[in-house]
Amino acid sequence: MKQVLVLVADGTEEIEAVTVVDVLRRVGAKVTVASVMPQMATIAASRGVKIVADTILRPHLFDTQWDALVLPGGMPGAEYLGLSAEVVTLIKNTKAAGNIIAAICAAPAVVLGRNGLLEGAEATCHPSFQAELAHHTTVSSARVVDAGWLITSQGPGTAIEFALKLVARLYSPIEAAALAEAMVVDIPI
Repeated sequence: MKQVLVLVADGTEEIEAVTVVDVLRRVGAKVTVASVMPQMATIAASRGVKIVADTILRPHLFDTQWDALVLPGGMPGAEYLGLSAEVVTLIKNTKAAGNIIAAICAAPAVVLGRNGLLEGAEATCHPSFQAELAHHTTVSSARVVDAGWLITSQGPGTAIEFALKLVARLYSPIEAAALAEAMVVDIPI
């Protein structure tokens, strides 16, 4: 069973976080949602939706070999993620293990770019952050970019494509296509 960690904070974009959790759980992934807010398992997402995380970011999460680490966007959620030394360590550990970092919306620029974690991988992000992202890496205008260890996407409207790309990478393109069909999603996988 694939293990995926989705990090959330106050101001996380709820569509991006919940869509990834939903899609990955449909395919059988063990998804853990962790709040980076100190002592707060329930976060207030960017549009006021309350999300109850499975756990608070704690040291025991560093003992797991995550197949993918997901960084939703939204502001100031992405800023909270990017300012967390623990999140930066998780990103480095996940990448060093050869596993996937997936970032959407503001997160590619705010979390990865600002922390010098892009290492020249082509990426995309929300259009309002693309100028900032360009200071750190090559920017693509694609809705979803798969750069091997890094999967990035533009925002709430691309969240299902982003999640299905994760399914394709973690499981297979065939499983992603079958899931897209079952969900009545008409996008190329």
